[in-house]
Order: sequence, then C-alpha cells, then structure tokens
Amino acid sequence: MSEYDRYYDVVRRIPAGRVTTYGTVATIADRHGRARQVGYAMAALPAGTEVPWHRVINARGEISPRGGASPGDLIQRQLLEGEGVVFDERGRVDLSVFGWPTP
Repeated sequence: MSEYDRYYDVVRRIPAGRVTTYGTVATIADRHGRARQVGYAMAALPAGTEVPWHRVINARGEISPRGGASPGDLIQRQLLEGEGVVFDERGRVDLSVFGWPTP
C-alpha cells in the first residue's frame, strides 16, 4: 500500500458531519509529522473521487487556502455545511464539536 493510499484509507473512515486535521490523518496512518504530505495526497485526488477529501482541514479548524483561482475552498465549505458542519464568524470549525476521532 502506498503512503497516499494509507492516507486515503484513513480519510474514508471520517463520518459525514465530522472533520479531522491533516496531522491527525498522518498520525492515524502511522506517518506522524507528515501533515504536509497528507495535503499533497488530498490535492492529488482526481475529480469525482469517493475519498471525502473535504473532511480534512488544518489544525486551526480552517479550510487550507489553495493557490491560484481555484474555487476549491468554497466547494469544501459548501460540502461540509451540507453535512451539518458549522463555521464560526472567522471561518473556523470547532474541532471539539465536529472533530474526529472523538476523544
């Protein structure tokens, strides 16, 4: 199994209406400290993938900005809100409420 496949396996387990961080995905995949690589793996997914990439956010509870004129940030937020995830006025998700796995 490739490193990216390990990350995708973890992300597939995140339930609808929940989010996790890049770092948490790396840790669960036994790749502690490789949050950036998780981001690369999410960016490498093809359009229409079944991997729920939108459920992975940064450690501040924010959607990580994408470079260029990509509408990806808005799409990610819309997908999460469609699952019931709530953003505060600063555009952050409360990880103590919506975070996965739960403590």
